[in-house]
Amino acid sequence: MSKKKPRPTGQPKESLDNLGAGTMSDAETLRAWEADARHEVPLPAQAFVVGEPVTAVTIGYPGHPRAGLRLTCVRSDRPYVIGLADASFPSGTPGAAFLSRYRAWLGLDDPAPAEPVVSAASTARAKVTRGEIVIGAPIELVVLACKQNALRCRVLGTNHEVTLRAAVHEQVPGSIISVIPTREWTHARHPYIAGEIQGRRFESTELGLVPLRLHEHGYWDPAIGSWGRDGKSLAAWAVPMIERGRRPMFEMEQVLPEVDSADADAVVEAADLAQAGDSSGAYSLLMKILEKDLRCLDAHAHLGNIEFDRFPEQALAHYGVAVSIAELALGKDFAGVLPWGLIDNRPFLRCLHGSGLCSWRLGDSRAAAVAFTRLLWLNPNDNQGARFCLSALESGKTYEQAEGDEE
Repeated sequence: MSKKKPRPTGQPKESLDNLGAGTMSDAETLRAWEADARHEVPLPAQAFVVGEPVTAVTIGYPGHPRAGLRLTCVRSDRPYVIGLADASFPSGTPGAAFLSRYRAWLGLDDPAPAEPVVSAASTARAKVTRGEIVIGAPIELVVLACKQNALRCRVLGTNHEVTLRAAVHEQVPGSIISVIPTREWTHARHPYIAGEIQGRRFESTELGLVPLRLHEHGYWDPAIGSWGRDGKSLAAWAVPMIERGRRPMFEMEQVLPEVDSADADAVVEAADLAQAGDSSGAYSLLMKILEKDLRCLDAHAHLGNIEFDRFPEQALAHYGVAVSIAELALGKDFAGVLPWGLIDNRPFLRCLHGSGLCSWRLGDSRAAAVAFTRLLWLNPNDNQGARFCLSALESGKTYEQAEGDEE
């Protein structure tokens, strides 16, 4: 290993001068990396080794500089220990960010081993193991689907599934719930627990999902079209877009997992059921889809639509989860365009529009304005009418008043 290496975050500040001078040993530096891993990488977490999904359990330094950091991981209930540099974490996760810095410190110019482009449905799924859940001890679960009187869940940071018998009201797929188990049993070889839900949060970065892919489709250019050249003055929201100029266009991957369905596209069948008045049937089918893959944004959108009229808070939760999952692909600094004309963008755009409407209806004008403004930046042609909603908001109208104007 080279003697001069960048300082890992979390290394004691007083050792910085020694490190820069090349006098800090590799063993000391690796222990600093080990400390960083404890603070930066939430474990257990999803990871990949030679393209196969595993559960990362610990990152440690065994005391031998030539060995570097080692990763203890579990697959099919069997533990393995490998070099951390030989693993990969899902893009956008703390593990991926840490591993990228660590590999750079090792002097490895090549990227980390590629994570497989797979859906959650193709990831090996397992049942919780004996002793993994302790009665009376809090545990965090990812909600995969809501059943009639139970929640199909996965233990956070693993691929281990369990069914929770609890009140399902107000729960949504993709949320992380904190549970105190009160009982544990097995039925038909599937593990069950009963318990009290203590809280709920939404953190898509902790779900272990492979981000949706973005496919390039040329550029959106305001110089092409009638922007500002039809004799009409530009709306205030359009001015910065014109000034920004040409931006790249993308189409977001649309995930459509296969489930038992009369239609080749189960989301279409669910929409037909809802339109025919069978909301219960649509709800059940959409939950089956999300149990297969939480990244099916269209399923989240239709669940939000089902709840929209009577329970806007619940609808907002469904839309919000989908938007958060989509953001894994976009990142914080995304400046491109997702046109409505590229049809696979529509599930995300529908969810963003739905979240704006729900926020507006619930009296959160600021969140609504943020959603509608974002929609206009992502889809300047505004096929959904976000500009009219934004204008009504800016004039001080409530959702009900704007809805009355349309009538």
